[in-house]
Amino acid sequence: MKVLISGTAAAGGWPVPDCGCASCARLAPGHRRPTDVVLDPARVPCAVAVPADPVRLPPTGPLPPGYQVSTGPDGLILTAPGGERILYAAPLPSRSGARDGQPWTPARAEGSRDPERAEAERTAFDLVLMDVLDRPERLGNLRRRGVIGERTHVVAVDIDHRVATEAELTRRAALWGVRAVPDGTVLDTGESAPARTARPRRTLLLGGTRSGKSAEAELRLAAEPEVLYVATGPSGDDDTEWVRRVRAHRERRPAHWDTAETVDLAGLLRSAEVPLLIDGLGTWIAAVFDGCDAWSGGGHREVTARCDELVAAWRQTRVPVVAVSDEVGLGVVPATSSGRMFRDALGRLNQRLALESEDVALVVAGRVLPLPV
Repeated sequence: MKVLISGTAAAGGWPVPDCGCASCARLAPGHRRPTDVVLDPARVPCAVAVPADPVRLPPTGPLPPGYQVSTGPDGLILTAPGGERILYAAPLPSRSGARDGQPWTPARAEGSRDPERAEAERTAFDLVLMDVLDRPERLGNLRRRGVIGERTHVVAVDIDHRVATEAELTRRAALWGVRAVPDGTVLDTGESAPARTARPRRTLLLGGTRSGKSAEAELRLAAEPEVLYVATGPSGDDDTEWVRRVRAHRERRPAHWDTAETVDLAGLLRSAEVPLLIDGLGTWIAAVFDGCDAWSGGGHREVTARCDELVAAWRQTRVPVVAVSDEVGLGVVPATSSGRMFRDALGRLNQRLALESEDVALVVAGRVLPLPV
């Protein structure tokens, strides 16, 4: 079935008229028009030949015979006469069960009491149209449940100034295995979807405090069906400010991710079967210093041995891993000897892991600066 993606932007378009933000200011008016999808298995031969009575998504009127439309746990489902299935998973209006302006909340197939609905959720769609900028972790949820399969075309719609530039949109789309097509693109759902861009196995993200490095790490793995989030920091039950930080991180993670709170990073790297997000190496080094009683000047050999073990496991891991670490080389020299030992140990570890990583980047003020070899 041929599908014409004649518009890909949110209701206001991109740029949004009269918007003063930097994202909109970079673009000429009408750069992307509001989302409009036209489909007909026989009569959409090219981008300039739109049928007189097209089927549109979102629907604007009664559908021709043979087409069926329904709402499911993830959005609007349209079935064509030939059996092709399209999921429009962008935010839905209130009549479909979601509040106006709010994203559709995904349901989990394993929690459904309706066998037919559960089976439908496990069947991959031919095309998924989705507002990926709102909650990209929905992609991972859909992939985990089989709603998005290897042959599914996934197209970003409802695009707007939530992303800074077209280049950033393209970068995120590549990370998430999504197509960010220009207005006027024609897709053939009978063809296989383009293969996802190969991921680096090991990624190290460096940055200072509140640089956005953790958010970038989560963005890198947002569309994966399974992720193990590895929290290396203390629970901080006696520190209310730290408890708030930990809670904020937990609430930001996708609900279908698993979490491990541990300092045994080497063991996890050797045994993991799903992608890992390690946040972060600074708190891991602090815990190693605690365990080796290194703050007072002893335990240096033990700290070095633990770092050696981590680097060896990092080198041998067989799953994608994204690790967050503090860039310690840009600040003032610590006033205490223990602070200087900590800075030196973490700096050396960053260098060694970077040497063994396919992808290394510095995050500054939320902007990602790749660090080439």
